[in-house]
Amino acid sequence: MVWRKLPPLEIEKRSFEIISRELAQTAIPAEQLPVLKRVIHTTADYDYVNNLYFSKGAVKAGLDALLSGAHIVTDTRMAQAGINQKALGRLGGSLHCFMADSDVAAAAKKRGITRAAVSMEKACTLNYSLLIAVGNAPTALLRLSELLEAGHIAPSLIIGVPVGFVNVVESKEIIKKAGFPCIIAEGRKGGSTVAAAICNALLYEAVNQI
Repeated sequence: MVWRKLPPLEIEKRSFEIISRELAQTAIPAEQLPVLKRVIHTTADYDYVNNLYFSKGAVKAGLDALLSGAHIVTDTRMAQAGINQKALGRLGGSLHCFMADSDVAAAAKKRGITRAAVSMEKACTLNYSLLIAVGNAPTALLRLSELLEAGHIAPSLIIGVPVGFVNVVESKEIIKKAGFPCIIAEGRKGGSTVAAAICNALLYEAVNQI
């Protein structure tokens, strides 16, 4: 096997060239393609061609919100670390993760619920257009669905890609039926890296429009 050292940007460029070539015969809506390519680049998993669900107009809703200075709320520090905050800042937005906040930890312990659920409640206090990106905790999506129904929050886009086995599939299906723009990883797959990849794909597309 022959290999040679390549600079990081060249590695990424070639990776996307491979992905584009291997997707060439697959019918994918043009607006969804940058998101799907970046998720595949992150995971090396082509199953996302079939299990990444986009509600009607989801990509446009996310781009419009970001171009108007929307903020992003995520459920994990890992996703927070993976989202390009410089690109988000260029668009006028900020990134929020409340999982390590002392008030969130105290409320979760007192009520016997997860920090992720309380984090969604804290997101309701933000007076911005929001993208909610959940990559780990189905409890975040379940609490978010209750807050949506109660009218306490109305995100411009929900990215629901928690990974796992317990309440994961169910939480995603509930969000799909909530009537808000969403991008969902159907089934058990997903993760914080997938949430960050989707956010970054949208961010790079938005930055290219300014």
